[in-house]
Amino acid sequence: MSRSAHPAGPRHADVLPEGHYSAPPADLNSLDPKVWSQTVGRNADGVATVGGLDVTALAEEFGTPAYFLDEDDFRARCRAWAEAFGKDADVFYAGKAFLSRAIVRWLHEEGLNLDVCSGTELATALSAGMPAGRIAFHGNNKSEDEILRAVEVGVGRIVLDSFQEIVRVAHIAHSLGKRQRVQIRVTVGVEAHTHEFIATAHEDQKFGIALAGGQAAEAVRRALKLDGLELIGIHSHIGSQIFDMAGFEVSARRVVQLLAEVRDEHGVELPEIDLGGGLGIAYTSDDDPREPHEIAKALNEIVSRECEAAGLRTPRISVEPGRAIVGPSAFTLYEVGTIKPLEGLRTYVSVDGGMSDNIRTALYDAEYSVALVSRTSDAEPMLVRVVGKHCESGDIVVRDAFLPADLAPGDLVAVPATGAYCRSMASNYNHALRPPVVAVRDGEARVIVRRETEEDLLRLDVG
Repeated sequence: MSRSAHPAGPRHADVLPEGHYSAPPADLNSLDPKVWSQTVGRNADGVATVGGLDVTALAEEFGTPAYFLDEDDFRARCRAWAEAFGKDADVFYAGKAFLSRAIVRWLHEEGLNLDVCSGTELATALSAGMPAGRIAFHGNNKSEDEILRAVEVGVGRIVLDSFQEIVRVAHIAHSLGKRQRVQIRVTVGVEAHTHEFIATAHEDQKFGIALAGGQAAEAVRRALKLDGLELIGIHSHIGSQIFDMAGFEVSARRVVQLLAEVRDEHGVELPEIDLGGGLGIAYTSDDDPREPHEIAKALNEIVSRECEAAGLRTPRISVEPGRAIVGPSAFTLYEVGTIKPLEGLRTYVSVDGGMSDNIRTALYDAEYSVALVSRTSDAEPMLVRVVGKHCESGDIVVRDAFLPADLAPGDLVAVPATGAYCRSMASNYNHALRPPVVAVRDGEARVIVRRETEEDLLRLDVG
C-alpha cells in the first residue's frame, strides 16, 4: 500500500470534532524538548534518535512495542532534585513509578534515597545494593511478613498508615529488640487539582490517618508511648500530576500546626516532615511543570514561614519525586498497523501495543503526545486517535493528536513521557507480552528489563 492510498480523516482545525486536542502544531516533525528526554533529536535522514542511536535500528534490534529509557536524562534529573534540595533535605525516589535493579543502582550512584510500597519492591531494592537505611517503606496494608522483613533489614523509616499498623510495627520491632524509625501519614483535607483516582489527601480515601477529628493527634499519642517505635515525623501526600503549589502550601500549614500541637502536648518537636511527591510533568506541549529548584525554593519557604509563625525549629524536609524523574526520561516505540479513517471524525491509528503497556489513558483519561519518528513528512496534519490492539473499546493510547496525513502501516511512532506508571502498571491483558525496557546512553543500548515470552506466561499456567 502506498503512503497515500488511504483516505485521510479530518485535517483542518475549523472542521474538527470536539476533543482534547489543541490546534495542529506548526511543525509535525519537531520534537518538543519539553516532552522528550534530553538526548532525543533527529538525524540527517529525519529519523528520531536517542542517546546517539536511531529508532529504526533500535526497533530492528529490540522489537516493538518497547520502552526506551534515556539514562543520561534520568541521571540528570536525579542530580537536579538532589542539588535543588541540598544536604539539609532528603529526596526519596518513588519506586512505584518504575523500579528495576538498574534504576536502584543509578539512584544509589546519584545519591538519592528510595521509597518502596511492597515487600517485592523492597526485595528489588535490597538485591541491587541500596542500603536499607536509605529506604522508606510505604503502603496502606503492609503484611506482617513485609513489616518483619523491613524491620529486620533496618529500613530507614516505615510510614505508618493506620492505628492497627502502629501496633503491628511496634510489636514486631519490640520482639526483635529494635526501635523502628517511623513517620505517621496524615490526610490533611486538601483537594488537589488532579484526577480523583490520584488525589490522596482528601478525607474520603484509603490512605493515612485523618487530621480532622483529632485522629492524627491520637495516632501521635499512641506512637510516642510504644517502646518499639521512634517517631521521627509526619508524612503528607496530596496527590499526583500536580502543577499548582497552593495545595502544598495548605498541606504544609496543617502539618506544621500538628507539629505545634505535639510540642505543646508532649514537649517534643518532631524533627522531620515528608511532603510527598506528585509534582507534574509535561505530557503535552501545553503542560508547564516547575523546575526542581523552583519547587525546592517554594516548599522550603512555605515550611520555614509556617514554623517561624508557630515558634518551631524548621524540621528536615523530605520529598518523593518519582514521575518527575523517570517520567520524561522514556518513550514508548510502536509500529503502525491498521489505519482507519472515519469521515468527519478522525483517523484511528492502531499500533502493536496499547492498554497493556500504557493503562493511564483508559484509567485516568491521561493525555499524551505522539510523533512519527521513522521519517519526516511534509504532508498536512490529520487528527488521529492512537489505539492499541486489545479487545476493548477503551484501548486508547493517545486520545487526540495530529500526525502527517501520509502515515502508513509500518511507520514507527513514539509516545514520549512514558517512563512513569507505564511499565510498572503493564498487564498481560489478552495475554499480551509486556515490553522490554531498554536503557540508551552514549551510542549503546542494553536491556534492563527483558521482554516477556510465551514461555514466561505458560510457565505460570500450571493447570
